[in-house]
Amino acid sequence: MGRILAIDYGHKRVGLAVTDPLQLIATPLETIHSQDLLTYIKTLHAREPLSALVIGMPKTLLNEATDSTSAVVGVVRRLRKDFPEVPVHEIDERYTSRMAHAAMLAGGLSKKDRRDKATVDKVSATLILQSFLESR
Repeated sequence: MGRILAIDYGHKRVGLAVTDPLQLIATPLETIHSQDLLTYIKTLHAREPLSALVIGMPKTLLNEATDSTSAVVGVVRRLRKDFPEVPVHEIDERYTSRMAHAAMLAGGLSKKDRRDKATVDKVSATLILQSFLESR
């Protein structure tokens, strides 16, 4: 059983989270530049095969596309092309940034750390992954 990688895609930064090998626990991995995403995943997949990819799909409160949705759809197409053997799942990512801020506050992170967008992106990716694990 391989790990599952979650992606919180943004135009500048991408938050990543990964499961343990038994796919029970979601853990923040890191935040990378969006241009490095495919190279990063290829390296990770070569080192430790992934059993699935989960990507947050941005939507408005009315379940409509946002200005970021088309970019994420493009990334999903590319992931499916470059990793045909790895299933790619799309998860609704509404409220993940707000929930990430709440989780960081509850976890006792300082105000400075909560303002760090890279940390928010990693936590958001973890929440996306946890949501996927719970929905199975």
